[in-house]
Amino acid sequence: MLADAANPVRDRNIVLIGFMGAGKTTAGKLLAAKLSSEFIDVDDLIASERGMPVTEIFRTIGEAAFRRMEKEYIEELCAGKRSAVLSLGGGAFLQEAIRDVCLSTSDVILLDISWDMWKSRLPLIRDSRPILQNKTDEEIKALYDSRQAIYAGHHFKVNAGELTPEAAAQEMFDWLASRARG
Repeated sequence: MLADAANPVRDRNIVLIGFMGAGKTTAGKLLAAKLSSEFIDVDDLIASERGMPVTEIFRTIGEAAFRRMEKEYIEELCAGKRSAVLSLGGGAFLQEAIRDVCLSTSDVILLDISWDMWKSRLPLIRDSRPILQNKTDEEIKALYDSRQAIYAGHHFKVNAGELTPEAAAQEMFDWLASRARG
């Protein structure tokens, strides 16, 4: 697909990465609407096809099995020329194979959020995120810190904690449009 003013996406998916609760789904849906593209939340897709929430998948088959499933879904989605906006779960980019396929086939955008801003969101997301279950604040901070190096591999970064979801989506759209023109 050729880029135009209405849809600057070429023949590549846009992959949104970042820590859980950074706003990937919210801003991603807004970006997809601006692009008239499909939005796919990979965790929601897996939950829908497995017929149970991700927290239940973690509980019944374990994190390792979920990560294998997640890898298969993401590799399949990235192999297609869908021009979709994909929101990855916060831990997906930990897998080197996922990083490699996303960075080579898609425009990868990091939705970054500071620890202090993210911590203010913790009460809203703690119960719905299986990786946070039964973790202390110190353990969660260590998880946050350990993932920052993994998220360094991206094509563009949006400081999502400082922006409204609408402003984050517009910043991503503007970057994509500038790449399409360039």
